[in-house]
Amino acid sequence: MKAVKARKLLDEAGLYGTRVTVLQRSLTETELPNYFANLIVSGASVEKGADRIPHKEIDRLLRPFGGTACLGKPNEMRLTVRGPLEGAGSWTHQYCDPANTNCSTDELVRGPLGMLWFIDNDFVMPSRHGRGPAPLCCDGRLFVEGLHGLRALDAYNGHVIWEYPIKNILKTYDQEHLMGTAGTGSNFCMTSDGLYLRVGGKCLQLDPATGRLLTEFGAPEPMAGKERNWGYIACKDGILFGTLAETEHIVKYRYGKSDMQTQFTESVFLFAMDAMTGKLKWSYTPEHSIRNNTIAIGKDTIYLIDRPLALCDRMLILDKEQELKEKELLKNYSQPAGTLVALNTDNGDVRWKSSDNIYGTMLAVSEKRDVLLMTYQDTRFKLISEVGGRMAAFKASTGDKLWDVEAHYASRPILNDSTIYAQPGAWDITTGEKKDFHFERSYGCGTVAGSRHLLAFRSATLGYRDLLSDKGTVNYGGIRPGCWINTIPASGLLLMPESSNRCICSYLIKATVALQPMR
Repeated sequence: MKAVKARKLLDEAGLYGTRVTVLQRSLTETELPNYFANLIVSGASVEKGADRIPHKEIDRLLRPFGGTACLGKPNEMRLTVRGPLEGAGSWTHQYCDPANTNCSTDELVRGPLGMLWFIDNDFVMPSRHGRGPAPLCCDGRLFVEGLHGLRALDAYNGHVIWEYPIKNILKTYDQEHLMGTAGTGSNFCMTSDGLYLRVGGKCLQLDPATGRLLTEFGAPEPMAGKERNWGYIACKDGILFGTLAETEHIVKYRYGKSDMQTQFTESVFLFAMDAMTGKLKWSYTPEHSIRNNTIAIGKDTIYLIDRPLALCDRMLILDKEQELKEKELLKNYSQPAGTLVALNTDNGDVRWKSSDNIYGTMLAVSEKRDVLLMTYQDTRFKLISEVGGRMAAFKASTGDKLWDVEAHYASRPILNDSTIYAQPGAWDITTGEKKDFHFERSYGCGTVAGSRHLLAFRSATLGYRDLLSDKGTVNYGGIRPGCWINTIPASGLLLMPESSNRCICSYLIKATVALQPMR
């Protein structure tokens, strides 16, 4: 009767169901979701003491990274704050980390997966074919970039923490080109101390906890009067890395006709600044150009490939006669090799260089294995210069080539300890030898994201592969990832913000979801 009366009073006050819900449950088995509570208080404990409350259930319900329980009698109240979830990982950059491993350190996410929470989508996202930035997750918060700003959610219960509006921030991604971050890289990254968002020629630093603007940094001016467009962005060990975009190299759209005038895939100038003050530490000017996908950051070293522009990727001139001439030239076009460069992250000094058949278009580095991987981004709707069919590795500390093999793959590589995963196979990271591993998936033009024990991807609907079982690809029906990366294993969960805008698949349920391991 007390519950019925409470519901009636709250309903009359206009609070029930929006701010307050009354449930009558056993305190030892509330049947409420894991991690859902930011704050737990108890009237019973005020009268009878904190020990009257089942602490096992309290521990299950509190969200990691700050969930708080205040229990006990006056002047004897116990304050319990839950810390990080042991074994949970983060996803702080487009491909997980500045090293481009595309693999979180999360050890908890594995199959089978079940629903933890979902919310309807009320945050406007760009077209799925625009391949917008991947969501980020750090310290139990999920960060999503939409068409007109940023949103932070509680990764454990879906509660919206804050929003930071920037009108049309992703307008250039709200198209059908199927380029987006696959070529440009993301426009934001983060650490526990700051979220960094590039906008035009500057970078905004936001407080991850509150969304408050802390400061903004301007990109350096290498030449007076030259337009500044901040390109690549990453942050590691208190250093913010950026580039100035090559604004004259405009690549051709890969799918539907689109305005590509701000889809900058190359850079002409690399710089590093103090991540808290914005003070410039050093800069580097390449001889030719730096493809954004070839920048990777490891332990004390940033790697890049300095290489002539791939003219075959450019938009063809609309004049029919000129277009025919350019197409004829492309028949015999061969992309020049480049130079692999390793720079000291603290001062920009050259650690080593290599011109030993540097053909790749992307880099990733394993700090643990001291291996720098060079591949193509041989995925669906790729640029012409993404030839594919090869993969090579170098000793990251010295530049010595370790191996160079023929390899066929259709996704960005995932560096998972001693193994490189790339659809449909796997390779040993130190030898390049093919491993006894194979996985398949259904249709979809996105790539694959990984963690210690899981691969996540689109396979028509949401698909995943548990690396500790032999079940193959498992589908979670009714929902689908976007067209690049929007499903990330982090915080002990598989997080998938809504990213299917304009999709007309008949099975589609549009929602932001968090899946949890059901073991």
